[in-house]
Amino acid sequence: MPSPFLGCALAFCLLAVRVSAADDHIGSGKDEITIHPINHATLSLSCNGVTVYADPVGEAKRFADLPAADLILVTDIHGDHMSAPTLEAIAKDKTHIIVPAAVAEKLTEALKSKLIILKNGETKEINGLKITAVPMYNLSADRLKFHDKGRGNGYVVEMGGKRIYLSGDTEDIPEMRALKNIEVAFVCMNLPYTMTEDQAASAVREFRPKIVYPYHYRGSDTEKFKKLVGTDAGVEVRLRDWYAK
Repeated sequence: MPSPFLGCALAFCLLAVRVSAADDHIGSGKDEITIHPINHATLSLSCNGVTVYADPVGEAKRFADLPAADLILVTDIHGDHMSAPTLEAIAKDKTHIIVPAAVAEKLTEALKSKLIILKNGETKEINGLKITAVPMYNLSADRLKFHDKGRGNGYVVEMGGKRIYLSGDTEDIPEMRALKNIEVAFVCMNLPYTMTEDQAASAVREFRPKIVYPYHYRGSDTEKFKKLVGTDAGVEVRLRDWYAK
């Protein structure tokens, strides 16, 4: 007769697998969106057989066990968001890469044919998705040197019937606070380059996504952010490890 302790141990292991699984899922059925945190500002979104990567950087092996990229979004020129070698390694023949003009200027000729350049406020429909480039920039006097207004793009991705916001590197700008009908938001916070937990929480409480993930948060206190967002604004804060070994 099997030991009851073995059964308990097995149940614990299964529970641990479920808790530590990297993917999150939003929605259900054919419109289910799979969210896969990768590292820092890098993540993937998959829905209806289409996979989108945001700011892929690092070695190609980081993406080896993930679906091939149908669409890649790059927010800015900094090395934690843009890597030509990574793009060349993971972009396939039919992969489209959406970038701001400042990024396009720094990419290789091998990638140029795959590029779609969007300015803040412009929209492109591709692979059944609607992508809108939105502003991302610094406001504080001592941070203006990091991200100029108009140089980079945040993005709103419409997939699976939901609007998903990727902040890129930004402070709590008016354009973020004015966002509407966001189902899922990925919001940055780290100093000195972007914003504090207080700024991020204040903005989130104003535009009220249904779910928010802090990302690009190295050195920040995500538990503090969660506490500041609170529960009364109707926002679910999901803390995930973007820096797993």
